[in-house]
Amino acid sequence: MTNFRLVLGTHNQKKMRELRLLLEPLGIELMGLADFENSVVVEETGETFHANAKLNSTQQALHLGEWVLGEDSGLCVTALGGAPGVYSARFAGDSATDEDNNRLLLERMEKIPLEKRTAFYVCHMSLSDPDGNEHISCFGRCYGRIIQTHKGTGGFGYDPMFELTEYHQTFGELGDAVKSVLSHRARATREFVPRLLEIISQQ
Repeated sequence: MTNFRLVLGTHNQKKMRELRLLLEPLGIELMGLADFENSVVVEETGETFHANAKLNSTQQALHLGEWVLGEDSGLCVTALGGAPGVYSARFAGDSATDEDNNRLLLERMEKIPLEKRTAFYVCHMSLSDPDGNEHISCFGRCYGRIIQTHKGTGGFGYDPMFELTEYHQTFGELGDAVKSVLSHRARATREFVPRLLEIISQQ
């Protein structure tokens, strides 16, 4: 398969790292917005993960003249009515750090017993061509629960508090090898890749 250049519509280097591990073995050259001086800032004003992923992919693709993968992901906590949801990255404010968001989440869930702390991660992917047309829309989910403390130093976001109940470990503890199979992003990628390869074969 010939190399195919794909731009991930993010400046988040940890997302870049995760997706490189999943896509580069397939001969896909993954670039990020940091590789382009003329990338635009896309306001994620959508009310769903898909809406934000599509805004990102279509606007960046049209502006850069590249195939762009827009990805929006976040954490949904059942006891909080699905929050933080699409606001996961800015749960504690627009300039919030992972630590700020984690602290606020633990505060909001302080009185919720462990058996009611169910949650799931969502990842939605949107691929757009250089003319800004969306070609692929897919998503993945990963179910677990939010524990009452931090465990592990791996991953990012809410990973040190998101426990996969069947493993009794958080994403912060499990490491890249397990996360690259079980995570919401890995599940979305498994749906995304065959459809991307079909598009590449037609180029």
